[in-house]
Amino acid sequence: MTPLGLFPGETALVTGSASNIGRAIALALAREGAAVRCVDIDAARNGAVAEEIRRAGGQAEAITADLSTSGGWRAALPAADQPIAMFVHSASPPRRETDTALAVSEDTWDGMINTNVRSGFFIARELGRRMQDAGIKGRMLFITSLHAETPRNLPHYAAGKAGQTMVVKELARALGPAGIRVNALAPGAVPGGGFNAAAFAFDGKIPLGRLGTGDDMASMALALLSDRFSGYVTGTTVAVDGGIALYNWIPLPTR
Repeated sequence: MTPLGLFPGETALVTGSASNIGRAIALALAREGAAVRCVDIDAARNGAVAEEIRRAGGQAEAITADLSTSGGWRAALPAADQPIAMFVHSASPPRRETDTALAVSEDTWDGMINTNVRSGFFIARELGRRMQDAGIKGRMLFITSLHAETPRNLPHYAAGKAGQTMVVKELARALGPAGIRVNALAPGAVPGGGFNAAAFAFDGKIPLGRLGTGDDMASMALALLSDRFSGYVTGTTVAVDGGIALYNWIPLPTR
């Protein structure tokens, strides 16, 4: 995709930047002129993403933070005098199909909720306060899931994403008067994050006939973060799923 120069001189904070979707969004933001603060628990992979951005002529720094801990979100924040114009919360622990409603542990539950909801909310709130004080009409984007509304027998994951959806709405109302927009993007079937696409015959149930990619998500993320394309959009969730939600997701195999 040819860069449009959407974000020159702006800085973005992207969590989960070492993973498929987060990485694609970080790279796309950098191509559009943003300096990117890459935040992830995986220091090696996250550093590689930041280095990839710099090799391409962009600006990036890699920050290691464990957002699954109660206070880990603080490590993601820049110094108070470093303005952030965009925040993308893509971090989420890997999913395991064995962590069902009757099997998920308390630690696994806490890690998922802390990363998705607690850290996402507190980072966004602090950045929102700073944006207000600095007069920045910022933009925020949470990467949620179709399972915020449709069960998957992974209750910690579904609850975390449903919680994010309400956080988006609450922050959109609270920050809207300052010109700060907050939205969510709900991916469909995209390999990564513990989702083993090869194990299931999904393509036949996706109207557009293929699985999604990180770049598919990044293109919509750019649109939602850009005032040029989404300046009057806030508090909403956009599904980028190839139409898979038309089938109310796909039943898991019984084997």
